[in-house]
Amino acid sequence: MAPMADDHTHLPQLDPDEYRVKPGSSVDLSKWSTNTTDGFDGDKAQAQAVLLGLNERLGQLQQLLYAQAEHKMLIVLQGMDTSGKDGTIKHVFRTINPLGVKVANFKRPNDVELAHDYLWRIHEHTPRNGRMVIFNRSHYEDVLVVRVHDLVPEKVWKRRYEHIRGFEQMLADEGTVIVKLFLHISKKEQKARLQERLDNPAKHWKFEHGDISERAHWDAYTDAYEDAIAETSTKDAPWYVVPADRKWYRNLVVSQLLIDKLQSLDMDYPAPMDGIEDIRLED
Repeated sequence: MAPMADDHTHLPQLDPDEYRVKPGSSVDLSKWSTNTTDGFDGDKAQAQAVLLGLNERLGQLQQLLYAQAEHKMLIVLQGMDTSGKDGTIKHVFRTINPLGVKVANFKRPNDVELAHDYLWRIHEHTPRNGRMVIFNRSHYEDVLVVRVHDLVPEKVWKRRYEHIRGFEQMLADEGTVIVKLFLHISKKEQKARLQERLDNPAKHWKFEHGDISERAHWDAYTDAYEDAIAETSTKDAPWYVVPADRKWYRNLVVSQLLIDKLQSLDMDYPAPMDGIEDIRLED
C-alpha cells in the first residue's frame, strides 16, 4: 500500500458515510442539512489547510489507481443550479494528474444523441481501468429535467429508474467504483449565489436567463431528486447527500469520501521488472 499522508489529512469525527442514502430508504431532502459542519470545529482558514493535505493524499491514491490499472472510479455530480459542481471539481481534484482523470459534461442532447437511447451518449464516457471520470451532470438528467418539463410521459421516465440501476450495476460488476454526489444547497443560498453572479462583473458569464426560470421549478426539482435518489441508491452505486451551503465543508466531505473509497481498494504498485536492480545507466 502507498504510504499514508500526515495525520492532519484525516478529519477526526468526520464520517462521510453519514451522508450516504441507504438502499430502499425514502428521501426527504428537507430533513438533510445543507449547512452542517458536523465533525469539523475549525474555521474556513483551517479547513483550507486541511484540504491541502486531503488534495495531496487524493493525488497519491489517483497515481496508485493509474499505476495498478485494476480498478476505475466514476464520480457523478448532481445538484440544483449553483450547487457547486464546477467548484467541487476545481478544488477537490486540483492535484490530480490530468492523464488519469476526465470530466464529462453533459449538456442538452443533440439530434444524433436524441435518435439513440438515452444511455448511448453516457456509456462511452465511463472510465477504463486505472482512470477516474467525473460526470458533471449525467444520465440522471433523463429522470430530472425531462420530468420537470414534461419532455417525456411519466411512464417513460419512471421505468428509467430500473434501467439506471441495471446500467450502474453492470459497471460495478465490471470493477467500477461508483460514487454519486448530490450537492445539497438551500433555496436561500442559491439566491445568494445567483445574486453574486449579477453583482460581480467577473461572474456575469456564469449567469443565464434560464437560471431564473429553472429556479421557479425548485419544488418540482426537489421532488424529482428525492425520487431519483431513493430509487437508485444501491449498495454498489450509493448516493451521498453532501451539505453544500458552505463550499469549504463540501470540499472536505467530498475529498475525504473519495479518499476512503480509494483506500478501501487496498491497492499497491505493480511489481518492478525482473533484474531492475542490476540495471546501470552509463554516462
